[in-house]
Amino acid sequence: MSRHTLSVLVENKPGVLARVSALFARRSFNITSLAVGPTENPTVSRITVVVDVESQPLEQVTKQLNKLVNVLKIVELEPEHSVQRELILVKVRADASTRADVVQVVALFRAAVIDVSTDAVTIEATGRPDKIAALLEVLTPFGIREIVQSGAVALGRGGRAISDRSLRSA
Repeated sequence: MSRHTLSVLVENKPGVLARVSALFARRSFNITSLAVGPTENPTVSRITVVVDVESQPLEQVTKQLNKLVNVLKIVELEPEHSVQRELILVKVRADASTRADVVQVVALFRAAVIDVSTDAVTIEATGRPDKIAALLEVLTPFGIREIVQSGAVALGRGGRAISDRSLRSA
C-alpha cells in the first residue's frame, strides 16, 4: 500500500462531501486525512483526501468519483510535485520548571506558543506529516494533554492551477 493525495474540486453544495466520502467507504478504503474548504471561486470547494491504497483500486475510485454529478475535477498530487501541509494544536504539561524547555522545542520546530497557563502551554505547528510526527515525539516526555490535528491540505507546485484546466460545466 502507498499513500496517495487527491485534490477534488466539487460544486460547493450541501451533501457533496458525504457522497464523496461514502464512495471511499463503499470500496473499503480508509481515509487517512480529509480537508475541505472553499476555493478562489465561491461556487467551488476543494476536498483534499489522503488514502493508503494500491494504484489500481485508486484508479477505479477516481473513475467512480468522476461520475458523481457534483465532482468537477480530480487530480492526484504527487509528493515531489506538490506542497502539502497539516496544522496541529498540542496542549503540553509545562510548569515553571519545564516551560523554558518546551518553548525551546517550539522554537526549534518553528512552531508557536499560542496559549500559556500555570501548568500548560498550547502549541500551534504547521508542516509536513513527518515534521508534525517529530514534534510530537519530542514533546511526549513533557506530557501531552490534548491534540487536535487538521487533515492535509495540498497544492501542486508551480504557476498552474488545477482550476486553470477545463472544469466540467456545472
